[in-house]
Amino acid sequence: MTSELDVDEMTEWLTALDGVRQDPRYHPEGDALFHSLQVFEHALRDDAEPELLAAALFHDVGKAVSGPDHDRIGAEMLVGWPERTVWAVAHHLDLLRHPRRTRSRLDPVRLRDLQVLRRWDLAGRDPRARVREPEECVAIVAEAMLGARG
Repeated sequence: MTSELDVDEMTEWLTALDGVRQDPRYHPEGDALFHSLQVFEHALRDDAEPELLAAALFHDVGKAVSGPDHDRIGAEMLVGWPERTVWAVAHHLDLLRHPRRTRSRLDPVRLRDLQVLRRWDLAGRDPRARVREPEECVAIVAEAMLGARG
């Protein structure tokens, strides 16, 4: 990750999700922005480590470009960030797509990261949830990430 976080770019990643529709069978909450903000709130409530807090907020940023491969695209957008964050975004659908194979091949730390991110992802589907504004979420992540670098 570069020495300075570009909060404007991070905010743009999120606001690009505003109005990005999702299949209502799986996402009754509405667009990808509202979903991402909800996932972030769950991570924040769980006092997530900075790398996972960032993964929670940015896990779906690739949906602004392409839904089907948003995991790969989102990870590419985060190149230069901590490896744990990039990896979590790149693999956040593995437990959905290939649960048995994923559980058998991952070390316990990576598996736990995916399990907790998956739990937050599933919880972020409430049409009436209360969330923070994208700018506030980005500021929280930026502060956490900079604090983690010490």
